[in-house]
Amino acid sequence: MILGYVKCGQAEKALYLFGQMTREFVQPDMVTFVGVINACASVASLEEGKRVHLEVNQNGYASDVAVGNGLIDMYAKCGSIMLARKVFEKMHMRDVVSWNTMIGGYVKLGQGEKALILYQEMQQKQIQPNRVTFVSILNACASKAEIKEGRCIHAQVIQNGFGTDVSVANCLIDMYSKCGCMKDALKVFDNMPTRDVVSWSAIIGGYAKSGQAKQALEVFKQMKEEYIQASRVTYVCVLNACGSLASLEEGRRIHAEAIQRGFELDITIRNCLIDMYLKCGSIEDAYRVFENMLTRDVVSWSSIILAHVRCRQGRVALKLFRKMQEEDVQPDRITLVAVLNACASIAALKEGRLIHKLITQMGCESDIFLCNCLIDMYAKCGSIEDAYKVFNDMKVRDLVSWNSMILGCVKCGHAEKALMLFWQMQREMVPQNSITFVGVLNACARVAALEQGKRVQAEVTKSGLDSNVFVAGCLVDMFAKCGSIEDASRVFKSMPSHDTVSWSTMLGGYAMHGLGKEALQLFEQISQEGAEIDNITFVCLLSACSRADFNSEGHHYFESLSPVYGILSTVEHYTCMVDLLGRSGYLNEAQDLINIMPYQPDIFVWMALLSACRVHGNVQLAERVAKQVLQVDPENASCYVLLANIYSAAGKWGSAVKVHQMMNERLVNKKPGRTWIEINNKVHTFVVDDHEHPQIVEIRAELNRLIGPMKQAGYVPDVNFVLHDVDEEAKESSLLHHSEKLAIAFGLINTAPGTQLQILKNLRVCGDCHRAIKFISKITGRAMVVRDSNRFHHFKDGICSCMDYW
Repeated sequence: MILGYVKCGQAEKALYLFGQMTREFVQPDMVTFVGVINACASVASLEEGKRVHLEVNQNGYASDVAVGNGLIDMYAKCGSIMLARKVFEKMHMRDVVSWNTMIGGYVKLGQGEKALILYQEMQQKQIQPNRVTFVSILNACASKAEIKEGRCIHAQVIQNGFGTDVSVANCLIDMYSKCGCMKDALKVFDNMPTRDVVSWSAIIGGYAKSGQAKQALEVFKQMKEEYIQASRVTYVCVLNACGSLASLEEGRRIHAEAIQRGFELDITIRNCLIDMYLKCGSIEDAYRVFENMLTRDVVSWSSIILAHVRCRQGRVALKLFRKMQEEDVQPDRITLVAVLNACASIAALKEGRLIHKLITQMGCESDIFLCNCLIDMYAKCGSIEDAYKVFNDMKVRDLVSWNSMILGCVKCGHAEKALMLFWQMQREMVPQNSITFVGVLNACARVAALEQGKRVQAEVTKSGLDSNVFVAGCLVDMFAKCGSIEDASRVFKSMPSHDTVSWSTMLGGYAMHGLGKEALQLFEQISQEGAEIDNITFVCLLSACSRADFNSEGHHYFESLSPVYGILSTVEHYTCMVDLLGRSGYLNEAQDLINIMPYQPDIFVWMALLSACRVHGNVQLAERVAKQVLQVDPENASCYVLLANIYSAAGKWGSAVKVHQMMNERLVNKKPGRTWIEINNKVHTFVVDDHEHPQIVEIRAELNRLIGPMKQAGYVPDVNFVLHDVDEEAKESSLLHHSEKLAIAFGLINTAPGTQLQILKNLRVCGDCHRAIKFISKITGRAMVVRDSNRFHHFKDGICSCMDYW
């Protein structure tokens, strides 16, 4: 009765009956124990299995080979391979079934290496392998891609007379396929005297997995011509092949065939159909399959959620995830990764925190992959503190963890933290890759950390990544943004090859430094070499023309965009032209260009014109332009600040005050002005009228010392740049403590005479600071490089490279 229940798949009833048998004091025999042990294995009941094992020992059947084999199988199926091996080692007598069961247990639990070692031991003991042995050990080779061992076992298969055995041949095909040896797999397949559906599915699956999807579909066609009925596995393989080829029509045809063959309700086939349709780009077909499923498992939900994430439909993905939870489907690792990416794509911090809580509740908080996704999600949602907490709490970190944290810091404006993490990485001897260097070089560029950038370049060279086009491009960008256009040019010229991005980066570097002549020469070189040009290249070129006051050249290239270079003009190109015209004082022409442009003017176009109004003091036009900006974006702080500056410079203090009042009423926060300077590999930050820096007393003393010689040399503070209606003395004092001047004074007292100083300002440098730095450079004999939000200024001997045109 017990054996009958086990055979009919009713293991629970078998175990219940065994308990009843024990209560009625009926003595079990070897056959009873074999049946009950099989029942425990069927339901993977480890605790029940242990109790039965204890009774086996008490009843004196521990030495029985059949019982021992059953115990090995039971422990392996319950996931306790150590207990299985313990039983195996204690057996005084072992037959081929004992060895097969132990080897098979290792294979099923993904421990192929141990299975191979045990097989070698079996050979040493001269135990004759059988068909089951070869099936198991070939699966072990396949799981570990052990082609050398697999070929040896293939030879043994032939020696032992199993070369024509269908099951063994099928495993050989599978092994060779998974080891990437499709020629060998096909040779086995072609030499089989008889083939079953498993043989065909194995060779089709092999082709599909090895990137030979066309061959997979050809073999499937041949299979049908030989009237072999496809199985579920066959359809899984051919649908994967259709997905790899993005062959939508073929996929639809196989879909129809699978329905005709009665696989319409099969959940595995349905999941493969969803995956296939998504890979073919038809989210509508995929969603139709999903909606028509009577039951959905975690794979179904994960596939459709991930599809919406990839289509940039993060909100829909999160809505589906909530529905999945309502249907009590437990998410797996893939689902959690998908929804975290969805949160990151739409900056859904609240939902992201809820998913983080769910991950903790599921006990997955130590999963490195999920932790990396959490870091990425928090960074993209702007919460670097949460990202750093996840990073700090990780007991084990991989390279992706470090890269995610560094890139997250850069994205959230914490470049100094990114640099600190990189050097910590170095101390902990974590190997870096190209992504690491891209992140840390961007961090150096953000805060103009030239000295640290040079140290990073040394690490790039050490790692052998200096010829990597992406890393080299970032080096060019870093040096350009750190003020060393010579180093940027040197790296660019040393690159073995250039892509569109690297050409544009170098062009953009020349534009930032106001080197219009060099930019035009480089563009001519691009044209002569026949390099690919895109719209970004022209944005950089037109920006260079604008900053160098190359009005006619800018017009020439703008008008050549479509007819000569075949590039459609974009709103960015029009923004550059508005900037070029506005800087040159052609404000009416700039406004006319906006009126005729084929696109709806965006914020950047209007802000370019508003900046020109600031330079040329055109209050009336500024008012009209500001109105346009605030209609589109009423919280644009830069617009309020620029308009207030224009009013203040024109002496319209009442109007300036009204603008500030409007900002306060609308809760608009102005971006605070900051200046950075790097001294001895450490980045220091200053704000206007700074009181926090530990050397602020010495810094103010240095400025007070400088102001006398500056005035004697002809410096007159330009109080128009004070945005408050106060007395002249207060205005001069306010100007003296701008963040740019504080940073320069700090550099002067902390570096040797003659050392070049380099600072970074996050806003446009004011006119008074620009004039003051020219005088400071002259009286101190120092070269000074200032990068503001607009361009680079190279000061030397009282002259600026921008020639006062910025």
